[in-house]
Amino acid sequence: MRRSLGEGTSSAERAIETAILAVADWRDRTVSYEPVPGGISNPNWQVFVSGAPHSFFVKIPGEGTEMFIDRRTANEAGRKAHAAGVGARIIDFFPETGVEVSEFVEGLRTSTNADFLDPVVRSNGLRALKAFNDSAPLAQRKTTFDMIDEHFEQALALGGEFPGDFGWLNARYREARQALEASGLDLAPCMNDTLAGNFLLHADQRVLLVDFEYASTNDRAAELALWFGEMCFSPEVEAEMIEAYYGRLDPALFARVSLFKALVDLKWSTWAMVQNRISRLDFDFFKYGSWKHMRARFVMSDPRWPEWLKAV
Repeated sequence: MRRSLGEGTSSAERAIETAILAVADWRDRTVSYEPVPGGISNPNWQVFVSGAPHSFFVKIPGEGTEMFIDRRTANEAGRKAHAAGVGARIIDFFPETGVEVSEFVEGLRTSTNADFLDPVVRSNGLRALKAFNDSAPLAQRKTTFDMIDEHFEQALALGGEFPGDFGWLNARYREARQALEASGLDLAPCMNDTLAGNFLLHADQRVLLVDFEYASTNDRAAELALWFGEMCFSPEVEAEMIEAYYGRLDPALFARVSLFKALVDLKWSTWAMVQNRISRLDFDFFKYGSWKHMRARFVMSDPRWPEWLKAV
């Protein structure tokens, strides 16, 4: 439901109105807003300003998200993506609150997993990811290992749920980490959040990336691993994408991505258990986390796991 400035009654509406009033260019203009559905970290809004050539996308940090989101890094990543031609233009950013204002990109639609069954969309998605990954490193280095350790500590402190076989999962994580770190990390700017909803599609199937909240300098293989897992690509498609991204396909690269597929699911499963304790969003984080734990467990149980540890 669209509301005019001053009509807000809920805490979320009061928060967006406070954010609107902070934007100097919008003062003395007629402003209205409406929620943008779909986010599972923050309340997001579309804002309409009289006389502006387009509407705006305003992101309000979700409660507790400062535990795992660095808003300055997210803003830096969004600007790099725009400079690389694969991200929306950022209009304003308020470091003290973490509120970010960007251009609302009209005429694009949110992708679904089904879209990536199309080889053209897959190729364009990979090209967009690589364009961002090939940018200069982000100031914050935060690897998948750092994220997992952080979420372990947070979930423990908050009384979050751990699966019954956590000891086994943790042992697999430790051995994968040891192998990957011994091989050396291939660090680059990474989105670290490559679900289908963060890929917008033009009518001609070009891809625009959105939502860089979890971005950091991380290993490229982790970026691909998360995307592959989210898209449920077949092994044949994964091999094709690895070769297109790196310019080659060898057992070490395939093993690297395979190990990271388990680790990124472990990261997001534990993140979900943290969110289950702190978030006010209407989303079943426990169910989401349990599903992610199952996916991590599935990859770690693959009979090729010992081979992957050696191959990297």
